[in-house]
Amino acid sequence: MMSIITAEQKDNTVIVKGIRDFDLKQTFECGQCFRWNKETDGSYTGVASGRILNIKQQEQRWIFSNTTIEEFYGFWYEYFDLNRDYDAIKKKLSQNDPIIKKAVQYGEGIRILNQDEWETLISFIISQNRSIPIIKKNIEAICSKYGNRIGEFRGKDYYDFPFPEKLAKAGVEDIGLCKVGYRAKYINKTAQIVKENRELHHLRKRSMREVQQYLLSLPGVGPKVAHCIMLFSMQKYESFPVDVWIMRIMKELYGLKNAQAIHEYALKYFNIYGGFAQQYLFYYAREKGIGKQKNSL
Repeated sequence: MMSIITAEQKDNTVIVKGIRDFDLKQTFECGQCFRWNKETDGSYTGVASGRILNIKQQEQRWIFSNTTIEEFYGFWYEYFDLNRDYDAIKKKLSQNDPIIKKAVQYGEGIRILNQDEWETLISFIISQNRSIPIIKKNIEAICSKYGNRIGEFRGKDYYDFPFPEKLAKAGVEDIGLCKVGYRAKYINKTAQIVKENRELHHLRKRSMREVQQYLLSLPGVGPKVAHCIMLFSMQKYESFPVDVWIMRIMKELYGLKNAQAIHEYALKYFNIYGGFAQQYLFYYAREKGIGKQKNSL
């Protein structure tokens, strides 16, 4: 059942009540985004589409700082997927699956963010075989080097994510100075392709098969990265990214031994809720250390 969300403006903050199924730590630390960072007061500050936001939960109130009520409803409401009934999704997934039921209970406050396609594409190209702290450092280095300064918050400068034109123009060696390793050539070449054909931001309306086919044609994009991009920025919620953590938990708890078997199982049993199931399982596996080897994506 959806609750009624209300918002009230006070100076440069918006106080929001009535949000359900939204835990900041679980949402920002479940591996879907890399530009949200925890502050000493327990709040999180992040950048999305050229906007700087700080958000803090106080009991049943969410304090959105550095924004307006117009921006909350015009941008953040969709970004945080606040119009979706997550309680109904969790009940559907848990109905006949005791494993996913336990994972859902553990990460019940996860929401899937609606992120920018271009930023998500480059972020997950960078993410391959890297720990989350390193991914964050790489992305911030790229933003501060090639992005535009969009403002200051709590004494820190913030930059937006650089446009394809900027990274297409930059040399591979120059991008490499951001310590992205071999991924520098993928970033540069993918930026050139996206700049030329301009299809990326028009893919949401296409079928999942068409979107996946396009993404896999880009340098540095394999099946796992393609599924992440589709899930976290294109609303293809049947997507089921298979990384090392998902491989381990699906093998250990479901007895599935390879990516193909996992995808077939997810499509059959999770179907249009596959992406939500993946996030619950991913968070559960990492936090509980199931099959733990290292904290990488």
